[in-house]
Amino acid sequence: MRYVAIEHLREGMILGKTLYGEMGEVLLREGSEILKSYENKISSLGYFGLYIQDALSEDIDVKGAISEDLKMRTIQAVKTMMNINRENDKEIMKSFDELENLIENIIKDISANKDLIINMIDLKVANNYTFYHSVNVSVISLVIGLAMNLSPKDMYNLGIASLLHDIGKIFTPNDILDKPGPLTFEEYNIIRKHPEDGYNYVKEKLFTHTKTYLAILEHHERFDGTGYPRQIAGKNIGLFARIISVADVYDALTSDRPYKKRAIPSEAMEYIMGGGGTFFDIDVVKEFSKIVAPYPVGTCVKLSNNLVGIVVENFSDCCMRPKIKIIKDEHGPIKPYIINLKISNYNVIIVDTADALSSDE
Repeated sequence: MRYVAIEHLREGMILGKTLYGEMGEVLLREGSEILKSYENKISSLGYFGLYIQDALSEDIDVKGAISEDLKMRTIQAVKTMMNINRENDKEIMKSFDELENLIENIIKDISANKDLIINMIDLKVANNYTFYHSVNVSVISLVIGLAMNLSPKDMYNLGIASLLHDIGKIFTPNDILDKPGPLTFEEYNIIRKHPEDGYNYVKEKLFTHTKTYLAILEHHERFDGTGYPRQIAGKNIGLFARIISVADVYDALTSDRPYKKRAIPSEAMEYIMGGGGTFFDIDVVKEFSKIVAPYPVGTCVKLSNNLVGIVVENFSDCCMRPKIKIIKDEHGPIKPYIINLKISNYNVIIVDTADALSSDE
């Protein structure tokens, strides 16, 4: 399968990955034919692209870091946790127990593949951004943690901290969270309180490790001391927070929001790598750069020699040089063939992605 931006969808294309609605319900199942009448509904939910199956990409397998079922169950569990009456301690603990079980399952999924690369463009429902974001940050954080050889206990506590890193936003007014434009100075100061609000809430309501609620407090600190709320720097910031900080910014950059268009994965990667040693811990950035693909499998790309192809495989030791199935040259469609930029002698680079390419071929 391959990823196609919404503006390049054509009636009759076959859906490659199941789409879900705002309540986690199945909107359109994998294998369904896409009709013209579906386009507005898909777009209104905040999907800016989707995966399709076709002859060009039938041999390309796009897999998430965790199963789609586990991901959707975790999204719904985070949503429940963040919508519970804050005075109902019994329901809070019941919801937290479910999150603990889900984290254990996520860790099992991730640990089963030691060479895991975050290798797909995430499909998000815009109105549930906070909940999708929480799960994505947790998955990315745990893959980084696994690459850094964290102990099973630390993996579990990192999972809880990353999944609940934004729980303090339950105290932030929705009109600020969902504002479709720049925040005022006063609004920005309100939203900056969410790390402290989350820290206090988790410390008071949940039985978690000190590292967990400290990570929630510190996830917006920056390595050079320019973050908030305490402006601490370097290794004075806990390791969990240094990991979550990278995952948080990456997922935010690659998400469409009312006030900004998403960056493509390669642009977000450049930002993270450029911030190593200033905004972010360089050691964490090094591990991150090995486990997140700048050009995910299924992405259409254009090379500097005008060849166009679909990414079929990425390599953790050479993230900018994937294996590509070439489908088009400067004259039009051609008989597909594979090139491996990692071992190729071609002096070419990737210069563009699917957002700027037609998907009619």
